[in-house]
Amino acid sequence: MANFAPYQDTPETQRALSPPPAGSSRVTSPRASLDRTRNIGTAAVSSPRISTGRQHDRWAVQEPERTAWNAMPAFGGVREDLDMFETRLGIRMDYEACLAYLLLPPAGGALLLVLEHRSDFVRFHAWQSSLLFSFIFVLHIIFSFSSILSWLLFVCDIALIGFLTMHAYQDAGTLDRYEVPFFGPLASSILDDE
Repeated sequence: MANFAPYQDTPETQRALSPPPAGSSRVTSPRASLDRTRNIGTAAVSSPRISTGRQHDRWAVQEPERTAWNAMPAFGGVREDLDMFETRLGIRMDYEACLAYLLLPPAGGALLLVLEHRSDFVRFHAWQSSLLFSFIFVLHIIFSFSSILSWLLFVCDIALIGFLTMHAYQDAGTLDRYEVPFFGPLASSILDDE
């Protein structure tokens, strides 16, 4: 029977502990890939092997080693191991977060809010894109009397889309969220309330 009285020892001191793993004094991970020492960042190279008389293993290709999902290269590099987090649309999470800014904002963000329900990372970027570019759309309407201001806003839109797309792509490896002032925290609070 559990004792729930205040100022008592935690139940962890009375719980029976699991036995150590059989046959080893060292605790190992159940995943073999985490137990090996790896040289992350080097590419796998095919290497010749000594022939054992069989024709099929004369030249064996070394299988490329998978890297950790958060050990991603810089913007634009190969990122094929980022399939750890599933999205509803079947697109990689980093690409889908970038689509929130690239699919004619704010419409692309609103479309992702309707279609994507599994990834909070993608939903955050969809909310931020929808809120930010809806506000900018209103600014376009307000300043539509001046062609100079309209073109200046358009150039700022393109730069902001590129900047936020780059951050969405880079931050997918660590699930960090780059928050634009005012709209980023608002998007986070909306996402937390869902």
